[in-house]
Amino acid sequence: MLFAVQMTVNLPPDLDSALKEATLTAEKEYAQKLQQSGEWLHLWRCAGLYANLSIFDVSGNDRLNEILWGLPLFPYLHISVTPLARHPSAIN
Repeated sequence: MLFAVQMTVNLPPDLDSALKEATLTAEKEYAQKLQQSGEWLHLWRCAGLYANLSIFDVSGNDRLNEILWGLPLFPYLHISVTPLARHPSAIN
């Protein structure tokens, strides 16, 4: 199943710098692992925002929920999920 997921990061301004660095490093590793596995198909930065728009191809809602809750940045994210369906006019 395909999902479009927009994630906006809201790090507290007083977050300990060592914790921030460790969390960002862990987030990058986690995201790259999921991209390599084929579940995280696209990862796009939203220009001008500390946010991304991502496309996931997962077995279902439960798997997407598991992935999102596993994000190291999860406590600092506002997440919006949109299930996707094939458009009848799409050529690809």
